[in-house]
Amino acid sequence: MIQDLWYKNAIIYSLDLETFMDLNADGVGDFEGLTRRLDYLQAMGVDTLWLAPFQPTPNRDNGYDIKDYYGVDHRHGSSGNFVEFMHQAKKRGLKVLIDLVVNHTSDEHEWFQDARSSEDALHRDWYVWSKKKPEDWDEGMVFPGVQEQTWTYDKKAKAYYHHHFFDFQPDLNMDNSEVRAEIRRIMGYWLELGVSGFRVDAVPFMLQSTAGGKGEHTHFEYLREFRRFLQWRKGDAILLGEANVMPKESKKYFGDEGDGIHLMFNFYVNQYLFYALATSDTKPLSDALEATRSHFPTSQWAHFLRNHDELDLGRLTDEERQKVFDRFGPDENMQLYGRGIRRRLSSMLGNRSHTELAYSMMYSLPGTPVIRYGDEIGMGENLSLNERDAVRTPMQWSKDAQAGFSEAEKLVHELVTDGPYAYKHINVADQRREPGSLLNWMTSLIRLRKECPEIGWGDWTVLKIDIQEVLVMCYCWQGSSLVIIHNFDEKAHEIHLDLKQEQTEKLTDLMQDYESMQDKNGIHHITLDAYGYRWLRASDLSHTIHRDTE
Repeated sequence: MIQDLWYKNAIIYSLDLETFMDLNADGVGDFEGLTRRLDYLQAMGVDTLWLAPFQPTPNRDNGYDIKDYYGVDHRHGSSGNFVEFMHQAKKRGLKVLIDLVVNHTSDEHEWFQDARSSEDALHRDWYVWSKKKPEDWDEGMVFPGVQEQTWTYDKKAKAYYHHHFFDFQPDLNMDNSEVRAEIRRIMGYWLELGVSGFRVDAVPFMLQSTAGGKGEHTHFEYLREFRRFLQWRKGDAILLGEANVMPKESKKYFGDEGDGIHLMFNFYVNQYLFYALATSDTKPLSDALEATRSHFPTSQWAHFLRNHDELDLGRLTDEERQKVFDRFGPDENMQLYGRGIRRRLSSMLGNRSHTELAYSMMYSLPGTPVIRYGDEIGMGENLSLNERDAVRTPMQWSKDAQAGFSEAEKLVHELVTDGPYAYKHINVADQRREPGSLLNWMTSLIRLRKECPEIGWGDWTVLKIDIQEVLVMCYCWQGSSLVIIHNFDEKAHEIHLDLKQEQTEKLTDLMQDYESMQDKNGIHHITLDAYGYRWLRASDLSHTIHRDTE
């Protein structure tokens, strides 16, 4: 079956049922509430929804501790509610991705309960065990400072079990062919219910040799195995991978022949984008883009600004990370795990112009943009909540009681009730009525991005100019070209752009009433406000622009 590369020009909207919309007034978001908000999402222009885990769970880690892969947690509704949601999403042309969390299960999963019952148990080898306490029992924690170990002794099993994450999330043994067969059944189940693919959680840990919990991330054949199954069952379904790895490793995840992950979050570029936002220095961002250049026509990066976790800055140098901390998370309460910032985007950046610059830049990066729920209206965080819960507050729909999220007296998470980002100041209802609101601006940006297939499909280059605070990118595809310019500086600039054209060429701004004509020397003189940006279209640059990053 020939694959439809629909994800090349998609807009992905990330949400958590728990905090999006509650219809039955129990304080927890549900599928019926989400279904009621599909028209809002369609009107904004997104075409793909990524849902956080919603399967049955003890909910000790935001649903990522799953105890049954084949159902819907009672807090979110029933399987019937899910099917109705899928029907309504399909009617509106919305695709749905769901989380595939198979690096670990909940310790309450029946597989683990059976595995710990005896050494001869059916599911014993589905997990990773050691009779002796491993020497590295306190190494490799995903959540340093909060998590104390990666091996925990189980009295009933009379052995230690391995867990990259919390001790209530035992790792599955991916080397076991029966485990991988079960994962294929999980995928098959949800594909039959209409999903268009999976966001694969913690991909590097899935691929790690489980012999003693150690080893290189070498089992990339598992990715190829899952992809083959996926496309046998549904030819245009995709895998969106979470793999915070260095650029030289990323090719292995995409596959040597583009037969691995379809899409991968570009954590490396994300971190240098925030470095550029903090320092105005675009050179490291340009280098990061070049280092992560995709080499296969079916492979693509997913770009994002914020997600449901902390802003991870672990790939930056100590000096670079400190500069971002100083600008966006100066208080210790704003930082997490010694590597990240637990704040929302708009509150971090602090003003509308900087927020627009960041989103314009993200949407113009070579790949598929992913937006986090609430960022379209500029929601803030609640730092009184623990760890990552600070950025997992309920969606702010209106200034009514409980922000229009629920009619319950008590909510699953506290709202943002104080300060400039409180729901009485920042909400959907108000911004829908305000022509110049961030929500209406974001809707226009999404429409513009979808009208620029050059970004998803075309070749790109970073053009050299003599102002390091300004980044200029050019995209060429099927005889059409874009020149997209971003000024990361807090002061205005005029740039002089030589596009090496032999004839006079006009560049037309797609967002404002602005045109640039070459002077007699073939140079464009383009002005940019502080934190300014321009999306400029030309018609025939693709034959003359050459890659030149030196």
